[in-house]
Amino acid sequence: MLAFAAAVFLLIATPGPGVLSCAGVGAGFGFRTGLRYVAGLNLGNNLVILAVVSGLAAVILAAPMVRGVLLAVSAGYLLWLAFRIATAGGRLAFGAAPRAPGIRDGVILQAVNPKAYAVNAALFTGFPFFPGNLGLETLSKILILNAIWLPLHLGWLWAGGVLYRLDLPERMHRRINLAMAGAMIAVVALALLSMGGTLSAEPGGTP
Repeated sequence: MLAFAAAVFLLIATPGPGVLSCAGVGAGFGFRTGLRYVAGLNLGNNLVILAVVSGLAAVILAAPMVRGVLLAVSAGYLLWLAFRIATAGGRLAFGAAPRAPGIRDGVILQAVNPKAYAVNAALFTGFPFFPGNLGLETLSKILILNAIWLPLHLGWLWAGGVLYRLDLPERMHRRINLAMAGAMIAVVALALLSMGGTLSAEPGGTP
């Protein structure tokens, strides 16, 4: 069980679409406004868990084309979110943003987030600690995962919110927003490169 908890912490704490977008939303729109987005991410992640546990995700992701579509949608959404954060401007412009990301946006991101499927598949197919009672083990894993997931994402949101509240010049806030957006774009680029390597290694792929 301790090994599972450690794996959850390490896999979730590493930068990915979820945690980086939390920091970006916090920096661009504030902690309180970002809580709805984190709630959506959490709901979406638990829906992914249900898909993984039921075996539905394994069937869907077995097709390279489906994985490619999910990655393309995820990348497109992250690029849109990065654009929203980058164009939030300085401190005075935050309130003028048309709409901060909310619950629906968080659910959508997790639904098309390849990392969410990969991480949850690894966690729920490995690290057995109640081999004689799969139901109890699955429920325990869900509780442990959420107990670690929520504070970590709230921490990233809080860190972004601290930047939002600091009395920094408008130019500095704009630079922070651009840095957050750039980090999200870098994650998209790495994911696309990784996906390209995976597809080329499969039968029929380009060597």
